[in-house]
Amino acid sequence: MSEIILEAKNVSKRFGGVRAVEDVSLEVPRGSIQAIIGPNGAGKSTLFNALSGFYIPEEGTVSFNGVDITRAPGYRRIVMGMGRTFQTSSIFPNLTVWDNLLIGVQSAEKMEFRLRPMSASKRAEVEAKIERLLDFVNLKTSAHRPVAELAHGSQRLCEIAMSLSTDPSLVMLDEPMAGLAHAETTRVVEVIRKLHSELGLTVLFVEHNMRVVLSLAQQITVLDRGKTLAKGTPAEISNNDAVKEAYIGREVIEHV
Repeated sequence: MSEIILEAKNVSKRFGGVRAVEDVSLEVPRGSIQAIIGPNGAGKSTLFNALSGFYIPEEGTVSFNGVDITRAPGYRRIVMGMGRTFQTSSIFPNLTVWDNLLIGVQSAEKMEFRLRPMSASKRAEVEAKIERLLDFVNLKTSAHRPVAELAHGSQRLCEIAMSLSTDPSLVMLDEPMAGLAHAETTRVVEVIRKLHSELGLTVLFVEHNMRVVLSLAQQITVLDRGKTLAKGTPAEISNNDAVKEAYIGREVIEHV
């Protein structure tokens, strides 16, 4: 199996006459944690959507585990081992945490949603998996609360748990720290570290919080106006004058 789990080659995506992403290439090695950063309108979410199947690029290719998935629909990519979260939460707010995870597990196992009960053995298997997910994201005490009642950070952890219900090898997180207080950010960062260290998953994330990016990512890709501005390690990006001027700001990067 390829050591590069996800690869984009010269990907471009336009909306009308606007090129949201232009000629962007990206390699994500298996087992790595990589970040994509850039100012608002840089093309980060557009690229993420092209990688995960929500957009089809006009130019370029996307490969997963060496297989061309450029035109594959999102559900097919999930079956192949891609999981993702969204900048705007995609969980069911009026359902409990448990029920959200139940939907994810049933979908992952292609179980039909029927009124008749599952067999005892299947129910035990499903419940055990949900318990493992709850334990992993530290939401056991909130399992039977409606998601809408939870703090924003706990909602984000529930969404990450749902992405894990499909047993992915690659997890894509779109601005996981958006709107979180410091304590909540710390909780989510800890879970992301566990995705890598305990589960051995590859993680690709978009994020504006530079402290988080520089502490988590092994490699960073910087976009600006739809194009690749720079690539490198956190140290290389921190010391890149073009990045400082175009996005981060000299004051911010030197005090992170």
